[in-house]
Amino acid sequence: MGIVVFIIVLIAAFVFAFTNGFHDSANAIATVVSTKVLSPRIAVLYGATLNFLGAFFGVQVAKTIGIGLVTSSSITPLVILAALLTAIIWNFVTWHYGLPSSSSHALIGGLIGASIAHAGIGVVNIQGVSNDVIIPMIGSPILGILVVYVFMMLLLHVFYKITPRQANKYFGQLQIISSGLMAFSHGANDTQKSIGIITLALISFFSLKTFNVPTWVVVASALSMSLGTMTGGWRIIRTMGHKMMRLKPIDGFAAETSSAVIILLASHMGIPVSTTHVISGSIIGAGSARRFSAVKWSVFGNMIFAWILTIPICVLLADILYSVLA
Repeated sequence: MGIVVFIIVLIAAFVFAFTNGFHDSANAIATVVSTKVLSPRIAVLYGATLNFLGAFFGVQVAKTIGIGLVTSSSITPLVILAALLTAIIWNFVTWHYGLPSSSSHALIGGLIGASIAHAGIGVVNIQGVSNDVIIPMIGSPILGILVVYVFMMLLLHVFYKITPRQANKYFGQLQIISSGLMAFSHGANDTQKSIGIITLALISFFSLKTFNVPTWVVVASALSMSLGTMTGGWRIIRTMGHKMMRLKPIDGFAAETSSAVIILLASHMGIPVSTTHVISGSIIGAGSARRFSAVKWSVFGNMIFAWILTIPICVLLADILYSVLA
């Protein structure tokens, strides 16, 4: 029975990575598609390739997921399975409604909820959750807004003499680079969540003493997310690329470049940020630099509402799923 549960956990982890890819593909390619710099098909293939390569950036985020949020002794295969099923369900629900919510926070909420159901609230590392999840959840979109706002103001000041046609041409070409960097950063941070949860399952099942990530876990997780990215996730792309504001190439370049830098720094520091939150804040910052009325604030408000609800709903859902599975 134990090996069957372990295999199911592995399958669920790869399914989560796949759903993370199609759910969050908009983070990397929404702007480059909406500005018509690349066709949707080329953009998706390009993003998937860079997603795959980003997975090999490091394992610091995987370690945070695996050993920084809940007590390792509270982790069982059933806890991990409940967490993964919770995140998968949340990804499908928010994808259906076109809401760019956080796959990362869905998984984290699921892990916390299932762990509490199994061993009580005392297993939660409150300081780790606060420092590595809650503060970055609030701070990363705000940082994205501020960084991009300053960057956009600088770009508009430096290039104010060029015509709109020239700006679209130059920044359209630059946006190919920035969208690739964004896709790479997405792989560097988000793939690590699947890598961390699979390694956690290996530790739990085989009673390992150290958190060492096998190479095959990195490769398999990267492939799963890349395949998910290639499926598109067009509902969320429409929200990110059209509903919040009408993006021009210079807006997309500024948003993607700033977001990628923030995410890569977070990945290096082992902080599991939401790429969705960062790029959403960056798009808002780019629009605000032009004029505040360029942003459809009601759409952004709905997104914030979904962000706030993600962790508590997933904690509750994981608690229920664990109780059913156990």
